[in-house]
Amino acid sequence: MMAPVMPDCVWRVAATLGEGAVWHAASRCVVFVDIKGRRLYRYDPDTAVCRSWVAPGQIGFALPCVDGNWICGVQGGLYRFGFASGTFSRVLPVETDRPGNRLNDGYVDRTGALWFGSMDDAESEPSGQLYRVGRDARLSVRDSGYVITNGPTASPDGRTLYHTDTLRRVVYAFDLDGDGRLERKRVFTLIEGNGHPDGMAVDEEGCVWVALFGGGRIERFSPDGRYIGRVDFPCSNITKLAFGGDDLQTVYATTARKGLTDEALQAQPLAGGLFAFRAPVKGLPSTECAVAFPAATVGQS
Repeated sequence: MMAPVMPDCVWRVAATLGEGAVWHAASRCVVFVDIKGRRLYRYDPDTAVCRSWVAPGQIGFALPCVDGNWICGVQGGLYRFGFASGTFSRVLPVETDRPGNRLNDGYVDRTGALWFGSMDDAESEPSGQLYRVGRDARLSVRDSGYVITNGPTASPDGRTLYHTDTLRRVVYAFDLDGDGRLERKRVFTLIEGNGHPDGMAVDEEGCVWVALFGGGRIERFSPDGRYIGRVDFPCSNITKLAFGGDDLQTVYATTARKGLTDEALQAQPLAGGLFAFRAPVKGLPSTECAVAFPAATVGQS
């Protein structure tokens, strides 16, 4: 079991729906989003400089690319973003025929391919799908039937993909081959107690860390799905985590104010903040997206 850990709020950003924390080693910064606030954020832990940019829609994730740009999942498509220019440009439309859907959590696997999910923005219909974009920029559906998709991530050897069905409170595991095919879908773990599984990350021991929306904690599971520890937070909606710092032992976690009553917000003044804590084990380094996206769609920004 893990020793008690106390998360520290490093940025009281008050995000409505903070999500998508990712550590960018090259810039030594944490990047994350506020989906409902339609903003992209960057936090520099060395200088405590905090910056934000307005997104063109509800933005579910932002992930670094090998060309120095970032790929962002925005309602209606994938957008290229550059911190130098501060501009977004759509490079691949996604689910433009499903206006009630939006894009949610994303992940880059060890091959440089992009994985992300879509979901019903009203959180009621199973219209969400799990997508993969290979390095050739081909978009394909890998699973479907989700109301809220979350947390794609993979094992250290890249052979197991984890994906969350938030409303069913289940984390699935799939066998993942080198061509991005998924097989043998199975239940990795079911969340017990309060809270719904949200974003995830994997450490170097192959353990899966799951953020719990409404649960006020992050739980850690062994590679065979056994519960082995938790980190409690001073607010209830924990949405995503990323291992960062030079030694990959500083965990950054996003949180949300969404769904909290005025009374709950008074009791949780740090809700929506970016938190950090030291983990007893290193995480895995993030991979930059190597997808050869086309030029921006004309008229989109």
